[in-house]
Amino acid sequence: MKTNSFLAFDLGATSGRTILGRVENNRLFTKELTRFSNNMIQIGDHLHWNIYSLFENMKAGLIAASKEGVKITSIGIDTWGVDFVMLAEDGTILGVPYAYRDPQNEGAPEKFFQLISREKVYEMTGIQVMNFNSLYQLFVLKNSNNSLLKAAKEILFMPDALAYLLTGNKVVEYTIASTSQILNPRTKRFEPELLNKAGVSTSILGEIVMPGHIIGNLKPELAEESELGDVPVVAVAGHDTGSAVAAIPADNENFAYLSSGTWSLMGIEVKEPIINSKSASLNFTNEGGVEGTTRFLKNITGMWLLEQCLKEWKKEGIYYEYTKLVQMAESVPAFKSMIDPDHESFASPVCMTQAIIDYCVSTGQSTPENHAEIVRTIFESLALKYKYVLGLLNDFAPFNIEKLNVIGGGSKNPLLNQFTANAIGLTVVAGPSEATAIGNIMIQAKAASVVNSMQEMRKIIKESIRTDEFIPENIEAWDKAYKRFLKIIM
Repeated sequence: MKTNSFLAFDLGATSGRTILGRVENNRLFTKELTRFSNNMIQIGDHLHWNIYSLFENMKAGLIAASKEGVKITSIGIDTWGVDFVMLAEDGTILGVPYAYRDPQNEGAPEKFFQLISREKVYEMTGIQVMNFNSLYQLFVLKNSNNSLLKAAKEILFMPDALAYLLTGNKVVEYTIASTSQILNPRTKRFEPELLNKAGVSTSILGEIVMPGHIIGNLKPELAEESELGDVPVVAVAGHDTGSAVAAIPADNENFAYLSSGTWSLMGIEVKEPIINSKSASLNFTNEGGVEGTTRFLKNITGMWLLEQCLKEWKKEGIYYEYTKLVQMAESVPAFKSMIDPDHESFASPVCMTQAIIDYCVSTGQSTPENHAEIVRTIFESLALKYKYVLGLLNDFAPFNIEKLNVIGGGSKNPLLNQFTANAIGLTVVAGPSEATAIGNIMIQAKAASVVNSMQEMRKIIKESIRTDEFIPENIEAWDKAYKRFLKIIM
């Protein structure tokens, strides 16, 4: 097999990276070229994404790739879900895109359901109802008489908008579009009725393309500036979780996955969407995957809790390395305090540490008294919430779930992985931590006919990366803690 090199832009809600991937002799090798921050910016009363800063960082990534002295076969981009960019009739980007945590989205679904029932929206889309889904963002902008939306000819989801900046070509990739709560997972088309109810023209969204579609080549000026030449840009699984799940080194279908980062996304990979009254009542979501699969999953607030605490402590002049956080959590007693990571008070609090303390007070618990106890509270509560959601998944899965694959940044947290294994009573396989970038790269490899299927992708990944296994321990103590956890969160 000849050597092929691929460039992945992996953009998360807090940071972005440029990763160079090389596939050679059925092995994958990766190298991080650049890393940069991606923070929401406040302008007036609204939160936005600085798409222009992201574009500049991507250009720096192109130049860094050129300095590697290898021929780049293609480029792929993945990002977080739901958010979008508005374009004028002449293709100009209008303003800066709103961020999903913008406060204007609060309460939007309930207002939308006055026009069409919640049940019908879920039946059409199979998507978990969350304030910030694209459907409700559009509805809010329309109702607020937003001047940018009035001027918009079309919208592009974030990875598609960034690909547009690179190539000048517009596409709407399937997996990122599936997060919008506008797409029907059965037909794989947008539902005109939902856009009509939102008061938005059905022409605002273009035709769907599937992962592996060639969007176009780098614009001439970028090809020249970066010295990469006219490299093709591929629509990978534009939603970062879609790319991450494609990178799970699984031997068969009998697994659940946990994509652990700012958000924790726990689910199973199935051939058809699961849409019924039970999945609706439990607010499970059906998002698009690679090769026409469906990612049946639930969003759980993840390391957002710890990330916000770390920001607050950093302002106080206190900075913790990750290994130190693990040591701190191990040094304090177990199960002193528990929280529901998905409680609304943790969505966007002024002070996360105080929000955790207030939650414990309101639920009649002892409060964490120091940073170590706060960290342990977060880790234990996440593990217990994972047990709760996995139990629900077991009722839906058309197969026996034999293990949990943890991917993403959280896979590097051995204490949380062990807590999770203890809580769920199953083996946890941790890795790859860079699953999103790896999936991005391997989807490009499939588009280039370097591999022929997702099964072959996963085989190469399994043979190329290290994973760690965590076997359940102290199951009785965790089962007892889980009973208490349920009383607190229910």
